[in-house]
Amino acid sequence: MAAFVIRRGTRRDVPIILGMIRGLAEYERLAHEVEMTTERVRRHGFGRRPYFETVICRRGRRAIGFALYFFTYSTFLGRPTLYLEDLFVLPEERGAGAGRALLQHLARIAVRRGCGRMEWTVLDWNEPSIRFYEKLGAQLRRDWVLTRLTGEPLARLARER
Repeated sequence: MAAFVIRRGTRRDVPIILGMIRGLAEYERLAHEVEMTTERVRRHGFGRRPYFETVICRRGRRAIGFALYFFTYSTFLGRPTLYLEDLFVLPEERGAGAGRALLQHLARIAVRRGCGRMEWTVLDWNEPSIRFYEKLGAQLRRDWVLTRLTGEPLARLARER
């Protein structure tokens, strides 16, 4: 079995990144929520002010997984946090170590950049991923509730005076 090669995503990878985002959305049963486009990936990931970074995992010449991440800041730790937005490995490639390799690569980035932690979310029904993360030593935080403002409520709040 060929070894994994993980490298930073580039503009050439935009179609791969979009395909992986769509693959993750299908897996999470959220494909109906995807509004991401090639242009948005290009502009937001590789434009003048990038909002996210990516890494691509390859086996041979084939992209088999990716991670999309960005940095937030922990005022309590007084250090940055690497926030993992998306981690996806093609279904037929799961169980061979690509997910672990991607997380290990991200952990090295986090340590190199002085982060105090890495964070991400997982759907509560996704037992295989939960078990995988717990085996790595990740702690699920059930005491914090994800809060989201989107669509019309976001626009309405922005319009208020």
